[in-house]
Amino acid sequence: MSQYYDMGDQTLWNPSNGASRLFLRQVALHEAELGLPSGIGPMEADECRIDPTGFKAFVDALLARHRSTRHAVMIALSEGFVATVLVLAERAGIEVAWKSSDGATGDELRDVQVPAPPAPDQEAWAAALRQKSRELDRFMAS
Repeated sequence: MSQYYDMGDQTLWNPSNGASRLFLRQVALHEAELGLPSGIGPMEADECRIDPTGFKAFVDALLARHRSTRHAVMIALSEGFVATVLVLAERAGIEVAWKSSDGATGDELRDVQVPAPPAPDQEAWAAALRQKSRELDRFMAS
């Protein structure tokens, strides 16, 4: 069995029930962490509608948080989810904010890791995350 993530008339993703269940639980977790709704509606009769406006705001906030995090464990825990969301955004034709408009989100000191890893080069960070989402895209049936 599988479920459908749709935006308008387009199916963005058709994962197995297990992958979908895990994804939706991570959506709820990141909504709580960001204090922002995702635009991803509830799963009803194996279909989930995605609101493009809400989803874009969520993707941009998620990417900003991921970009500003310097905590290696938090990066590792969230990277797969961020890459999955980026695949959906790409399929939806949503242009994401890869660069911060003000250079910071204010979260940099919220979770401190000692020793802190060096801040990544922003261009290299974006390139690596884009590559990860491209690789993941091959395994996400639509």
